Amino acid sequence: MYSEPGGPDVLRLVERLEPEPGPGEVRVRVAVSGVNPTDWKSRARGPLPFPEVVPNQDGAGTIDAVGDGVPESRLAERVWIREAAWQRADGTAQEAVLLPSRQAVTLPEGISFDVGASLGIPALTAQLCLTAADQGPRSLRPGALDGRTVLVAGGAGAVGHAAIQLARWAGARVIATVSTDEKAALARAAGADHVVLYRTGKAAEEIREHAPDGVDLVVEVAPAVNAALDAAVAAPGATIAVYATDGGHELPLAAWPLMQRNVRCRFVLVYTVAKDEKHRAVEDVSAALADGALAVGAEAGLPLHRFPLDRTADAHSAVEAGAVGKVLVDVA
Repeated sequence: MYSEPGGPDVLRLVERLEPEPGPGEVRVRVAVSGVNPTDWKSRARGPLPFPEVVPNQDGAGTIDAVGDGVPESRLAERVWIREAAWQRADGTAQEAVLLPSRQAVTLPEGISFDVGASLGIPALTAQLCLTAADQGPRSLRPGALDGRTVLVAGGAGAVGHAAIQLARWAGARVIATVSTDEKAALARAAGADHVVLYRTGKAAEEIREHAPDGVDLVVEVAPAVNAALDAAVAAPGATIAVYATDGGHELPLAAWPLMQRNVRCRFVLVYTVAKDEKHRAVEDVSAALADGALAVGAEAGLPLHRFPLDRTADAHSAVEAGAVGKVLVDVA
């Protein structure tokens, strides 16, 4: 936990009394905690919303206690955890976390805790981006994106990885952009049909070779850096779904070319999205999970980097330093 904003050194391991769930809550015995960029960014900036904060939004484990109003049938249920620390003091970097029951989502048998801890923010963000088009599907399922071409910027990142897998599961053709040959191999392992190295100076031409009529949807991690590229490859009526600000917070837009093609730009933040959209995102991710469409590990395009609970600070440092893959904290 930490009680002041700052670098990873403000994190410290403490002992607490085991919490008891209140009405509508479950207690999850955490097996694996997932670390996202928002986790270290929330820690680094102040002021803190609570006197003490346990970090990390995502995780996976087993329900071992339920509060009033929660069916006892949920006891011993394996779950993946979403948004544990959003407007709450207690994230998943601890042995037992209390959550509203809805934020502990069933993890099917045969799906590892590693996969469960890697879902949460990345997978929900990917789903929201893939359903951001006004003329596109509101929900994902096999066939929902048939005939569409999706461009995933940063295809080797956690959100990019999930976007590739979900888009392929829904029937889209996927083009991913990456910065290195190593990352290109990861994007291909995730399922991308085509991978483009964006630093060659010929990214737009290469994307157009694979999509002569343009791409229908862009899942964008670096809008300021990629503004010109996105404008060059967007098809008429395309949607650019922006979920991060890597490379800069200001977004210059080529208004006339985008206007001529009726291109839309949609900004996505999973924490504050409307409840019905969030509910659909959770349902879609769960359905893809049950179909075996979401996998992690180097062979699936998302290498895992593991740290024990007492090295959570090192896990945060790894994410801040841009570790390629998914950083996990082994709690149990």
